[in-house]
Amino acid sequence: MLSRTADHLFWMARYTERAENTARMLDVRVQYSLMPQSALAAQQGWRAMLGVSELEQAFDAKYDGPTQKEVIDFMVRDPDNPSSIAACLTAARENARAVRGTLTTEVWETENTTWLELQQHLKSRMFEHHPGQFLEWVKHRSHLSRGVTLGTMFQDEAFNFIRLGTFLERADNTARILDVKFKFLASDAIKAGVQGEFYYLAALLRSVSAFETYRKVYRDAITPERVAALLILQAKMPRSLVACMAVVVANLQDIRNDLSQDTERLASKLHATLRFAVIDDILEEGLHGFLTTFLASVKELGNSISGDFLLPAAPLAVSDVPLARRRPVNYAPTYDALHHKN
Repeated sequence: MLSRTADHLFWMARYTERAENTARMLDVRVQYSLMPQSALAAQQGWRAMLGVSELEQAFDAKYDGPTQKEVIDFMVRDPDNPSSIAACLTAARENARAVRGTLTTEVWETENTTWLELQQHLKSRMFEHHPGQFLEWVKHRSHLSRGVTLGTMFQDEAFNFIRLGTFLERADNTARILDVKFKFLASDAIKAGVQGEFYYLAALLRSVSAFETYRKVYRDAITPERVAALLILQAKMPRSLVACMAVVVANLQDIRNDLSQDTERLASKLHATLRFAVIDDILEEGLHGFLTTFLASVKELGNSISGDFLLPAAPLAVSDVPLARRRPVNYAPTYDALHHKN
């Protein structure tokens, strides 16, 4: 497969997954904002959401304060935010259009229809009038894209690169949500008492569709330790770190080439670390330190995958790069190391 084709498929999947993850965070934050809380707690919550994507500085440069209306506008449609839902779904569609012949008709039509419907929703400002409905639509379109891919794509290298993009992005997002949410847990929930902690942790679980799963696995009170264990070490939880890395390792094995031995080794090492980890040891070491190390490894893995299989990042200004080749400047893996290989 041409590296250009693999690159488009990989980033089509990453952008689609990123749009869904952003919608999940916004949806849970909107629901949580309906609970009785102080103005300071509400502001901290919206700022924490920006912190997940490392967009605080970009937001502060344009807005006075993190209110619900301004954060939703920034994360949904702001043209200055390359990681907004609108930017991600547009980039996903452009990447899909560039490799339309590689995709099945159903996959392409799903991506294209999502973009067309997005224009209508933005024009009607549905995200302002009915934010919950709009965010559910984003999640549904991502589910549909993933389901159509699984149901219609021939499981060759094209399919592997789509899966790689999806689960590398998902692993990065889950780790960031855990890191930021646990950092704010003490100030935002524990001070509100046991009931406040329950709703905060429940919101965290719902942001990754894990609330019902938690009840099935533990059948007991929701505790920070168990939430961390579920989202890091539970192999049967689709959005856990270990589950995401298992899919990454499997797909790397299917597309291996003469250059990818070190990349496979890095992915396998990261997966093994998660498989044999114990949550008590992680918490004793420090959850923030563990997740920081994991995110650095995911970033390194993304660089390695790009160096072995994909196109190097063009050394041009963002405005000079076609939309299908643009990558967000915030929390996506950087590709500076690639220039030393080319």
